[in-house]
Order: sequence, then structure tokens, then C-alpha cells
Amino acid sequence: MTPVSASGAEPPQPDRDCPLCPRLVEFRRTWREKEPDWHNAPVRTFMPAGGPAAVELLIVGLAPGVRGANRTGRPFTGDYAGDLLYATLSRFGFANDRFAARPDDGLELKGTAIMNAVRCVPPENKPLPVEINTCRQFLTPTLTGLPNLRAVVTLGRIAHDSTLRALGIRLKDAPFRHDGRQDIAGLRIASSYHCSRYNTNTGVLTTEMFETVFASVRQFLDG
Repeated sequence: MTPVSASGAEPPQPDRDCPLCPRLVEFRRTWREKEPDWHNAPVRTFMPAGGPAAVELLIVGLAPGVRGANRTGRPFTGDYAGDLLYATLSRFGFANDRFAARPDDGLELKGTAIMNAVRCVPPENKPLPVEINTCRQFLTPTLTGLPNLRAVVTLGRIAHDSTLRALGIRLKDAPFRHDGRQDIAGLRIASSYHCSRYNTNTGVLTTEMFETVFASVRQFLDG
């Protein structure tokens, strides 16, 4: 594992017109033409008021939703996944209780940062392996650039596997499963099914199952 930076400087973020993934660039261009008032750009990491040095918990999702973060510019804001995520974060003290699904709602994170493994919205919400690998150049320095990071919650297999690779961990050493808990590379890695509407509508993930993951992380950080 790459040594964690002690500087507390904000990890690098992709440019608004990041050219690295041609398919995602074209999809982004299409949505800029359709909805010119939307964000339609790579979504930056959502940080707490104290910046990188305040982060003990990092949440890694898959990618922005078309009408969610791609529209609003803030991770998990504007679609159903954010409703469940931010309600859960508020319940366990990782955020205040101001979420209203828009970036000016007054929501503040507490000791927590949120990002996606892939920063740009992919067609059908399915990034290609090459796009996941390319975007890891932003995930890796985030993981290694948070000097007080103690825990990571990965939402879904893609986010989980990309996080492990970014940390130099073999996938077989921390396989994905819901409510998985691994202490590895100096971090508690907690995995969860993604809080998407599809998963909750089909019963793959319930509110109680999701809350169990964050309850365990809260206990770990407090302990």
C-alpha cells in the first residue's frame, strides 16, 4: 500500500472536460446538448467542512446517475440512492439532517467523504472495465491522500473491487459480499450492496440491511 499523505491537501480531481474515456466524453456531450443547465461533468469528491484531514470514513460508489449526480454535481444527490444513503448517514452521525436532494440543501458531512469509482456518468449505468481502470488514477490518490482515513464503505462489487485494486489488495483477500468486514492495509473495508432503487425494489437490499453496515462502521470508529 502506498503511504498515506500527511499533508491534508485535497486529492486530485478530474477536469470538467476530462478527455480520458472517449465513450464517456461522448455521452457527456450528448447530455450537455439535451440538458445544458445540468452539471454534465465528472463529479468531484464530496468532502466534509474540515477537508481531507477530517475524513475518517470514505464511501465509494459506482458512478453518477444520469438524473442524479450527473444533474446536480454532488454524489448521490437527485435520485433514490441518495435518499437511502443520506438518511442512513444522518442516523449514524456521519451527516447532518439537511438532505433535500439538491446541492444547496445545507447538507454537511461529518468525518466522511463520498466519491464514485467512475467520475462520469456511463451509458445504462454500466462503465466498461477500461473506464473503471482509467478512473482509478483519481481513486488511488484519494485513498492514500486522506491522512486520518480509518474505514471505507464500498457500495457494490465494482466499487469494492476497484477500491481493493487501488490499495494494492488482491480481490481474493477481501471478496465482495454484503456486510463484509475486512481489516486490511491499515483500514476497515466494509462492503454493501449498492443502495440503488433496483436493489431496494427487488428486495436485494433492505433499509435494515443497509443500516447494519453503517452501524458496524460507527461502532468500529467509536471503538
